[in-house]
Amino acid sequence: MLKKALVTGSASGIGRAIAFDLASKGFDIAFHYNRSAQAAQQACQEATATHQIQAIALQADLTKPKQAKLLVERAAEELGGLSVVVNNVGNYLGKLTSQISAQEWQEVLDSNLNATFYVTQAALPYLKEAGWGRIVNFACASAQNLIARHTNTPYIISKTGVIIYTKSLAKELAKDKITANVVSPGIAENSFDVEEMIPKLPAKRAATLQEIVYAVWFFISPNADYITGQVLEVSGGWML
Repeated sequence: MLKKALVTGSASGIGRAIAFDLASKGFDIAFHYNRSAQAAQQACQEATATHQIQAIALQADLTKPKQAKLLVERAAEELGGLSVVVNNVGNYLGKLTSQISAQEWQEVLDSNLNATFYVTQAALPYLKEAGWGRIVNFACASAQNLIARHTNTPYIISKTGVIIYTKSLAKELAKDKITANVVSPGIAENSFDVEEMIPKLPAKRAATLQEIVYAVWFFISPNADYITGQVLEVSGGWML
């Protein structure tokens, strides 16, 4: 089994935690960053020293199709193939729907939905070549619920789009031994509004990064060969 992974947005936060978990399991890792070069390089050095794997840091603005494609190509070339892609990148916007500008609307869809599409489409030939593959995309808690939104309409639209795109891939790629699934976190320990939101959560606490990492590994694990097109919420009962 080829153990080569690309994790987008992995210089810090959830992406970094996912990349380190995969490194601990023997995966060579391509750490992706856009602006956080120093953090990405430090993550590479730590992963290499701790887990004795190959790690590289690659820069790309994933809202640009050509840069996303080049990122995937460089990751596959330098790691010697690619079998796992985790799309963790995505910006949030909290603003009244009627006050969102056209530029803000486009930026949110680009960073969440389009970036996921660009990276995944570029990675598919490499996953097929590997003979097996895992695609794990990120949505958010309640993105499957088609209800009105007050302040995060383009964000939810983009995440709902990620779910539909992932399910479509899952059905198409099953014959190629490639699974495609979605992890949908709620409020995590590194969320910007965590203290404000905790009283509203049934579990009365935020998710730890390791709890989200565990959900990602559940889909990547060799034992998950028959699980595809699924959405796993890590939200402590929020938004039910």
